[in-house]
Amino acid sequence: MEQPPATTYQVDGAEIRTRRKELGMSQAECAASARIARPYLSQIENGTRRHLRPPTYKALRTTLQIPQDDSRLLA
Repeated sequence: MEQPPATTYQVDGAEIRTRRKELGMSQAECAASARIARPYLSQIENGTRRHLRPPTYKALRTTLQIPQDDSRLLA
């Protein structure tokens, strides 16, 4: 039986920060590219926010150049 799509994704904020820095992006650049607010990205990276809706997770994953089948941003 196929599982339904996730309603939210629990993410690893430290891994998101690490990947962003590997790409040489500031929080502001990353947030703008993913179309989210910089304070929201800061909350994600600091672990204050851990659950992302699928469109937000996809936008952030795309911005960070993470393939769809790569789960390293997930907690």
